Amino acid sequence: MTDITRKPAGRASGRSSSRSGGRAARVAARAAALAEDQRPIQPGMTGGLYRPLSDAQMQRIHETALTALAEIGLADAPPSGIEAMVAAGATLGDDGRLRYSRALVEDTLAKACKEVTLYSRDGQHDLNLSGQRVHYGTAGAAVHMVDLDGRNYRDSTLQDLHDASKISNTLDNIHFVQRPMVARDITDNLEMDLNTIYACCSGTTKHIGTSFSDPSHVARGLEMLNMIAGGEDKYRARPFVSNSNCFVVPPMKFATESCEAMEHCIRGGMPVLLLSACMAGATAPSTIAGAIAQTVAECLAGLVYVNAVQPGHPAIFGTWPFGLDLRTGAMSVGSGEQALLTAGSAQMHQFYGLPGGAAAGASDSKLPDMQAGWEQMCSNVMAGLSGLNMVYEAAGMHASLLGFCHESLILGDDLIGQAQRCVRGIEVDDDTLALDQMREVCLGGPGHYLGTDATLGRMQKDHVYPSLGDRTSPKEWEEKDKPDLLANAVARKVAILAQPSEARFAPDLDAALRAQFKIHL
Repeated sequence: MTDITRKPAGRASGRSSSRSGGRAARVAARAAALAEDQRPIQPGMTGGLYRPLSDAQMQRIHETALTALAEIGLADAPPSGIEAMVAAGATLGDDGRLRYSRALVEDTLAKACKEVTLYSRDGQHDLNLSGQRVHYGTAGAAVHMVDLDGRNYRDSTLQDLHDASKISNTLDNIHFVQRPMVARDITDNLEMDLNTIYACCSGTTKHIGTSFSDPSHVARGLEMLNMIAGGEDKYRARPFVSNSNCFVVPPMKFATESCEAMEHCIRGGMPVLLLSACMAGATAPSTIAGAIAQTVAECLAGLVYVNAVQPGHPAIFGTWPFGLDLRTGAMSVGSGEQALLTAGSAQMHQFYGLPGGAAAGASDSKLPDMQAGWEQMCSNVMAGLSGLNMVYEAAGMHASLLGFCHESLILGDDLIGQAQRCVRGIEVDDDTLALDQMREVCLGGPGHYLGTDATLGRMQKDHVYPSLGDRTSPKEWEEKDKPDLLANAVARKVAILAQPSEARFAPDLDAALRAQFKIHL
């Protein structure tokens, strides 16, 4: 959190010296870090104040999804998945499509895990996914890095991935780290999957999401995670890495190999994100309601799948419908339509009482500029206000998910801080209505609230202050040599990366991992 001891516009300079000692003590108290439960914003605050869908509209989306599952069904499940889901009550048609009755879906919803804890490695950043608790973090599979110096794009590397994880570990408002980019400098897919786990885990102790490019890679990945945890029993007790699984290829088809990988992850005790990422107008209906209905149907089928393999296994209902610019066919992740797709999805998660996640906070802009600012804030605020449990891709993502930017990740921490303040909302009670303060200030008092005990006492608990955002006057800005937002973000990145990672492995564990696996970092 930024230093907030600066006098507001210098107005308090005329105060009586008799109070200077008390004021100095208050300034010192404000400079100290607040206890976690006293911070104005915290991970897991409750949203849900914004509801773009009425109860009747949610019911209609639900009925549409049930009809689609019963009449259309899903194709291309692997033999193991067909066996498990047919045993659970699904029907395999002559056309090879699995269909799901209302009764099967309702039975699945009854036994599905309703509260998921995503564990951190240090025990300090566990995430409780229940109700309308909101968490923000990274995600994606960007293939490029945004280099601000040359205003250009280059291939992303393993070092970039580690650095993103390391930076995220220092940012208060990034609550989890799902792999935001692909290590394109590693050509062997198994080595890439294993090094992705290593790079992320050595960069942050927050919860991590990863993906496997092949089902056969899961066993080795779990072997690495068990070593990091100190044993399989310890990892199973607190799985600090989850599997982000694109189990479907919309519209309404299973992704065969991803489903096989998901089965291995489930049996290995790894939580899964059931990720259905359709594109409205291309792989889903172009209407917002239609896209939500299809992705809900696909995720309900995925939920049947998970619970057929292991009843009650922790799974995140990952409806990720994306927007499309129908003029060009390009993704429009920074659009108002995208914000509505995500907010509506969040409501459907709550309709079912399931922990859920969706995408928000990404930008179509190529650089962290004004366009990126409005696009990132729009969907991040709406996602939080709708009570979305997991807001994926909330910081750092550009070029419609093709590019990731470390400096934008840092700036995103400030942006998400403001979004979370919106999520917290307005408290109304005797203390916040402040009638006693009005009497004191207006009846014989100074006629303003600057510097009063009540104002100073609440300035940290009620207000969120940007770390890099500039609120100085033009005169102060000029006196400080006109600080530049992006330049300051670059400087902070350099400072963070100059320090050893707080999540780095102990030397003996690191040596054991390097002896067992080919580590490129």
